[in-house]
Parts: sequence; structure tokens; C-alpha cells
Amino acid sequence: MSEQQQTRSSRIRGTGRRRKEPSVRTKAATVTAWAAAGAVLLGGTGLGYVYFKLNGNLQAVDINTQLGGDRPDDVDNGSLDILVLGSDSRSGDNAKYGEDEGGARSDTAMVMHVYEGHKKASLVSIPRDTLITRPTCTSDSGGGTVPGGEHRMFNTAYQVGGPACAVKTVEKMSGIRMDHYVEVDFTGFKKLVDDLGGVEITTTQSINDDKSHFALKPGTHTLDGEQSLGLVRTRKSVGDGSDLGRIQLQQAFMKALINQVKDVGLLTSPKKLYDLADSATKTVTTDSDLASVNELVSFAGGLKGIGPGDMKMVTLPVRYDPADPNRVLPLQRQSKRVWDALRQDRPVPASATKGSAGDQGGAGKVVQSQ
Repeated sequence: MSEQQQTRSSRIRGTGRRRKEPSVRTKAATVTAWAAAGAVLLGGTGLGYVYFKLNGNLQAVDINTQLGGDRPDDVDNGSLDILVLGSDSRSGDNAKYGEDEGGARSDTAMVMHVYEGHKKASLVSIPRDTLITRPTCTSDSGGGTVPGGEHRMFNTAYQVGGPACAVKTVEKMSGIRMDHYVEVDFTGFKKLVDDLGGVEITTTQSINDDKSHFALKPGTHTLDGEQSLGLVRTRKSVGDGSDLGRIQLQQAFMKALINQVKDVGLLTSPKKLYDLADSATKTVTTDSDLASVNELVSFAGGLKGIGPGDMKMVTLPVRYDPADPNRVLPLQRQSKRVWDALRQDRPVPASATKGSAGDQGGAGKVVQSQ
């Protein structure tokens, strides 16, 4: 176990915020499904064993304790803001995706804003190569601080200070307090897709990317976990070859994934339900407020009415750095309009992202969901 993993496993839980209890009907359906899964797979040993096992899969990060009071106000208006990260650690089972450079980085970063009423959501992707002002953070390797500074790549926040530094950086950028943190691991992502039975997409052109080891002809395909991971890591062979094009692929795949989850009929297949629950709880690291099966079930229940058509997906307004075409800089006025809209629980205006390099990645129509 790495030093970073040891640090994570030792963190304690914090206090909860903002969540609303699911309806009686939702609770009843959930309990029935968990009980059925336990009876079928565990020979009738009961829901208690299933609950204990799945709880034991979860890893938690105590964001509240680490960040203390130096955070934006917690506005209790019924909305939710969640930072979702995809970790690109190359250690352990992830080693075949690249050389281990001594630390993980946030390969994918998205702020998901769930509007009051939990019927719609906006999702803002933050390019990992964005040059931002990184705040001073506590070192994730144990003890000490890591100085911040200007013109630091966004994904280095996770590398030097772990989840807490990533959250702190996003909160400083946006002025919005994150209610939750969810991190998804490469290997677990593959298993989750395989347990779903794959994800169906349609490609409008050939993709052949040596870096992500992914190749696909135009047409409709059901991608397994390995292929899905290759797709969301593809950047060199689509659009302009930038990270902005890769973000467009990720957003299209996320819509397809949501469609797939809604279509698999979990309550009619206890084994599939259990397999997915087992994979999901092994795949994610959450803030300590979500680090129990009960909390995750409640959280997911509150989002169940949001489909792909109810999600507005945008990329943080940026421009290419004149000094380095491999880096991007936030468009300050337009970015502020995006964050202000979310803070006020309003839709992101189309004019806020107009002209942004994030809308010009060239991969927006390469992948379509069914």
C-alpha cells in the first residue's frame, strides 16, 4: 500500500450537510432490492452481511476537517455541488496505462451542480491543463504544507495535496463550496462498465489512438470496460488532438453511461444489482459524509430523476496559452459568469461559453449516445 493510500485509509468522518431524505417509496424499493441481492447471492445469510461487506469496500476522505473554516459559505438552498475526479494514478493495476511518476493526478475533473428540486443539473468540466492560482495546501504525503502559486496546472493540486487540495483549489476558483467529493479509479471504472453489460455508443468517424490503445470504426458499438476506458482517455486522434477534445468525448460517454444505468432494470436482477453495488463501492473514494451504504443510497436516490436530457454539460471557458499551446488559461469574465450562475442556482447562460476554446475541441460530434 502506497503512502498516499495509507493516509486516505486513516482519515475520519466529518459532518453532513444539505441532503434530503428519500421518499418512503424509494426507501422501500431500495431495501427490497438489497434484501433480494443478499438472499440470492449469500444463501440467505441476510441483508446485514451485504451491508457490512459493501460498507467495508468504501474509502473516505475527511474534507471538512482538513479544510477547516477557510471555505466559501455553505448556502442551504436545496442545491448540491459535487466535485467528481477521475484519478490517473499509474501504480498497481493502473500501471499499464503509463509510467508511474510517483503520484496520481486528476485526469478528469467535473463540478456537478444539482439544482433545487433535483430535477436538473449542470456539469462544468475543468481542463486538467488549465493554468490557475493554486492555494497553499497540506501535503497529502503526511505533514507539512505545499506552497501555492500562480500559473500552476490544475491537476497538480491533486498530485501535491490529494483530494482536499483539489477541493480547495476548485472552491477558490469558483467561490462555491463543494458539498461532496467523488473520485473514480481507472481499474474500478472498467469493472463497473463490465458489470453494466457495456455501454452503447455511436461513432461518426474512425478513432485510432496509440496513446490510449483505442481503435474503433464508425458505427454503433457496445463498449466493454477496457474499451470505455480507452475512449475517455483518447485525445490525440480526435478533433484538434487537445485535452479539450478529450473532454467532449468524456461528456458524450457520460450521457451514454447514464442512459445505460437507467435501462438495465436493476430491481429485476438482484445479482446485477449486487455486482454493481460491489464494484461501485470498490471504485469510488468519497468525502466522509457519503462513506456509508445508507448515505450513498440516499444520495443516488436524490439524483435518480435526472436523465441525460436534464444535464447541461459545458467546459470551463478557456483560451490557449500564447506561451504554450499545450496549456489553457481561464477566460476570467466568462468563467465568473459560469460560477455565478451555479452559485445562484441558475442555468449557465450560453453566452458564457461562446467563443471559448472548450467549444472548439473538434470532437463534439464524434461520439453520440443512443
